[in-house]
Amino acid sequence: MVLPAVSAADAAAAAADPDLNWLAEEVLQKPVNLLLFLVLAILLAISTYYLLNWLRSGDSGSDSSRSQSSSSLPKMKKQDMTLQQLKQYNGVDDPRILVAVHFKVFDVTGRGNDFYGPGGPYACFAGRDASRALARMSLQECDIADEYDDLTDLDEQQLESLKEWELQFMERYTFVGRLLGPEDRPTDYSESESASEPR
Repeated sequence: MVLPAVSAADAAAAAADPDLNWLAEEVLQKPVNLLLFLVLAILLAISTYYLLNWLRSGDSGSDSSRSQSSSSLPKMKKQDMTLQQLKQYNGVDDPRILVAVHFKVFDVTGRGNDFYGPGGPYACFAGRDASRALARMSLQECDIADEYDDLTDLDEQQLESLKEWELQFMERYTFVGRLLGPEDRPTDYSESESASEPR
């Protein structure tokens, strides 16, 4: 197969062409180039399909046995809890992972294992009140409450940010109950109430 000679002027003109028409002509005129282009397009489509499925599944393949065992846990009974009660649900002492956000407790087990479980980027929130840290967009230990935090010193912007996080958690995770303060009494939830809707 003999390739046609291309002058330097033709090559420069083709390289300067912003529409890259020369590339389209090159691909379409030669069957081998067309075949290679189609193979690349198919491989790109298949790769994109598998990547999107992997991202949607939320399973990075790491520690899949933990994910499987925690996803088989029964639905948690709706209940209010103190910070002391919340601490046990950190994914280590108990396979279930709970996180408190804006005085509400959410079960993030399953969907949130890779984020909030042991070794996850937000594991510091597991079994704790993450409200102040989320309001401040912080992962510093001093912003994660170990004692009840009434959040009264947060400014308007921080409260707005916290409310947005609360909405995100309400959409993604199961509501378990309220985070109780020192003077709060637990609500008596009936079996007929939905565990996904906060009071």
